[in-house]
Amino acid sequence: MSPVYARHKRTTLAIATAVAAGALLTTGLTTSASAQTPTGSAAAKPPAAAPTPLSAAARTTLIQKAQADATETARNIGLGSKEKLVVKDVVKDADGTVHTRYERTYAGLPVLGGDLVVHTTKAGRTEGVTRATKSAVKVASLKPQIAASKAEKQALTAAKALGSAKTSADGARKVIWAGSGKPVLAYETIVGGLQDDGTPNQLHVITDAATGKKLYAYQGIETGTGKSLYSGTVSLNTYKSGSTYQLYDTTRGGHKTYNKSHGTSSSAGTLFTDADDTWGTGAASSSSTDQTAAVDAAYGAQETWDFYKATFGRSGIKNNGVAAYSRVHYGNAYVNAFWDDSCFCMTYGDGDGNTHPLTSLDVAGHEMSHGVTSNTAGLDYSGESGGLNEATSDIFGTGVEFYANNSSDPGDYLIGEEIDINGDGSPLRYMDKPSKDGGSADYWSSSVGSKDVHYSSGVANHFFYLLSEGSGAKTINGVSYNSPTYNGSTVTGIGRAKALQIWYKALTTYMTSSTNYKGARTATLSAASALYGSTSTEYKAVAAAWSAVNVS
Repeated sequence: MSPVYARHKRTTLAIATAVAAGALLTTGLTTSASAQTPTGSAAAKPPAAAPTPLSAAARTTLIQKAQADATETARNIGLGSKEKLVVKDVVKDADGTVHTRYERTYAGLPVLGGDLVVHTTKAGRTEGVTRATKSAVKVASLKPQIAASKAEKQALTAAKALGSAKTSADGARKVIWAGSGKPVLAYETIVGGLQDDGTPNQLHVITDAATGKKLYAYQGIETGTGKSLYSGTVSLNTYKSGSTYQLYDTTRGGHKTYNKSHGTSSSAGTLFTDADDTWGTGAASSSSTDQTAAVDAAYGAQETWDFYKATFGRSGIKNNGVAAYSRVHYGNAYVNAFWDDSCFCMTYGDGDGNTHPLTSLDVAGHEMSHGVTSNTAGLDYSGESGGLNEATSDIFGTGVEFYANNSSDPGDYLIGEEIDINGDGSPLRYMDKPSKDGGSADYWSSSVGSKDVHYSSGVANHFFYLLSEGSGAKTINGVSYNSPTYNGSTVTGIGRAKALQIWYKALTTYMTSSTNYKGARTATLSAASALYGSTSTEYKAVAAAWSAVNVS
């Protein structure tokens, strides 16, 4: 197992038409538990091209209208008669521009890697389309040449290598695979069960339906490792039901924190309750009823929600005002944490000896940001797009840490410094010079896509640091950094706030599932141009930072 954070279950392969639904809340009293609250400063007034906050009702209306117009949109952008669009997400800018993200079907089959974003002016005119694949989707025959059972056997073999004891797959469905080159008829097979370390298994395998060749595979739930956590005294919004308090935040979409009591089933678990609204002890305990890990999980969810809301006007992971939920005390001495789209939840293990819960602030921000990526660009979790997926979570996890402004865990450009997985106090990753971890790439090369995605992420992490803070030696919040450049240039940063806005806009409006590093450069330049102008200092800084990590 590589020394990395837990990962998310990617949903870009799923075709879904569901629209956000509101939470059903029972009558009760919302309370605030504990005493001190670390808070972040409000974001400055955004540029005209920045996303504008949408109420759940407004977002639903935009999605429904886009879906109603989907047939005409497909025709207008040149799709074939067998292709249909399914709305996945919509972003509206302050100036009225709308960016609608679609999944695609062909003859009723999901097109994996066929996602696209249509950019429409306030007047309703289409001004551009960002596509995951430029290849026309056309398949000569929809009749498989191999049986589904062969694809399932292939997937089971791959899952067995990961430690799965499953003897049957969860089914194979016909799809169109457009994720690499010419679109072909394929099977997507999923194998569940558990991996050898107790992590849930959701292995997806794509098999060519004509030749039986394995085209692509990814683990729906990726794993990581970690140690201890300490966030100090924090304020939590809780809920009083009768005479009992619940770890249930009705002010942030209804986030709840559950106790798995060292179980590993897919159920939520038992909702944490308390008699006096004073939660946890501030010290880890091996007891399955310990509240401290639950406090940390609830705090991480709270700060992540507030960061996205204050910084980007985003209301929750799906931007629909509905919260995910958290589960703690998962497994027995389980040294991992993971985000899972299938339950729309965050799950934390208790670590070695069940006394080192993986509930740190940056773990929460990093993992929940995988949920944001899944519900926007849906970056494929493999190759260069996988590295960008990982980097996005590092970037926004760093943003959460700075936003929280917690004196026990000050913001920095070190990833996982509180977890101490190396046992010597060193962080998991370094954004100023990624190669300091012994595996990550500082700069792009033609081989970077063959690295593990947690190491290929270094290129984008380095780019973000340079864009934010610039090159060379400096000290920030007591931490010393010294960031080099590939071309020996001196890069002047534009500040973290603007760098975050550029990355978020690129992710939500210009990246697709197959975006690589060259595509990320184009996407961030497009974002900088829209936000600040194509002749702006910010635009020039984006170009300079990419050149400094050898992306041109």
